[in-house]
Amino acid sequence: MSEKKLEKNAGQTRRSFVQAGGAALAGFGAAGGTLSARAPEALALDGGPKSVSFPASQQSALTKWPRYGPAEKKALHDLIDSGKFYEELPIFEKEWQEYTKSPFVKAHMNGTSALTSMYSALDLPPGSEIMVPSYTFFATSLAMRFFGYVPIFIDIDPQTACFDLEDAKRKLTKRTRAICTMHSWGLPCEMDRISDFAKEKGLILLEDAAHAHGASMQGKMMGAWGVMGIYSFQASKVLPSVEGGMGMYQTREYFERAAAFGHYEDPPKFPQDSPVRQYEGTGFGQKYRMHPFAATVARQQLRGLDERNAVAAKNIRALNDRLLQLPGLSEPRCRPDQKRVYYYASMLFLDEAKVGFKRDTLLKALQAEGVRASKWDYPEQHKMKIYSEAKWWHHKPEIPAMLAGTTQVNATHIFMPILYGEAPELLDQYVQAFEKVWARRNTLAKL
Repeated sequence: MSEKKLEKNAGQTRRSFVQAGGAALAGFGAAGGTLSARAPEALALDGGPKSVSFPASQQSALTKWPRYGPAEKKALHDLIDSGKFYEELPIFEKEWQEYTKSPFVKAHMNGTSALTSMYSALDLPPGSEIMVPSYTFFATSLAMRFFGYVPIFIDIDPQTACFDLEDAKRKLTKRTRAICTMHSWGLPCEMDRISDFAKEKGLILLEDAAHAHGASMQGKMMGAWGVMGIYSFQASKVLPSVEGGMGMYQTREYFERAAAFGHYEDPPKFPQDSPVRQYEGTGFGQKYRMHPFAATVARQQLRGLDERNAVAAKNIRALNDRLLQLPGLSEPRCRPDQKRVYYYASMLFLDEAKVGFKRDTLLKALQAEGVRASKWDYPEQHKMKIYSEAKWWHHKPEIPAMLAGTTQVNATHIFMPILYGEAPELLDQYVQAFEKVWARRNTLAKL
């Protein structure tokens, strides 16, 4: 073979091989032939060897979450021995404040209590409407009802799974007073555009950053773009303390009202001119104090947060940069001025029309190859019963007939596991599994 031909063959990309492979193999099989030595192996689904031979126990160790170790154990033992339990809370608050550069913060017992306190601090008239994605945990929208507020359900952008500003513009009413965004799976919403819209319309901007510990946009941490924001430290979250939450506040007024709602001990700590100080001994009626053990664990987790996020992102890029060469696969759009993190899993989108087979077929084939791929449809709040019953609300929320972006993301996503250690061999095997499945996609289209 000539040198030119050798160079041409060597330059053939994986993508061109995979694109051609499925059709060629399908045609060859139909003609009654047998696979050549160069043809891809049979799918594990059809009795072929698995692509992933990496030991299952080592995979579990790489994906294990939460990741606690000697530091957390020692810190808990030291706290128990010292008996100085409640000193942990202000220390953790100070460390979180420094990390996020937020003017005011307050620890809460979970993200739900942080959201409830945030809505309490708004002090808006009953019937005020707040724009919120339906694609979120129930607390983001349901906590509003305790104060007479009403959710306006906003769609998500199918390319990001985050707040769809264009849908929000269409649904603005004379009763709309605020917007609450949610940074899905650790990807920041487009907070600059949303902030500009909020300012233009005189709306209060809030953030649910329960998925986004360590994420930022234009150098500003998530939770610091809105006048108030919250985090959750529940066991599945990017910074897990088993349970716990944090509120972030840009003004003293919001901070004092939110803190006093769930922390009866706080009012006497406020300056003499605080209108909340007079509620000493009662606060506003709830007790949302974070458990000191949770604060201790959170402090240890915060110290390694950026490092863990960097390892996860490095592995996801090493995998996705290769997988995205395959036709029909894409990932959520992330702008250059956004720094995302990864909560729960790495999301990919499948275009069934381009790839030629169904998502369930893909998952079945990948799982047979040993790939820990999955799906999980995020609950759509507007479909939950409680929003359809007027008795819970100042006025019953308007239930949209369909949110197209939300439906699309739930119907087209797949999840890949997050790896928290070096695993080039496993990543290679995952890529081989995907390429093998794509090379057989004409066969899979018949299933």
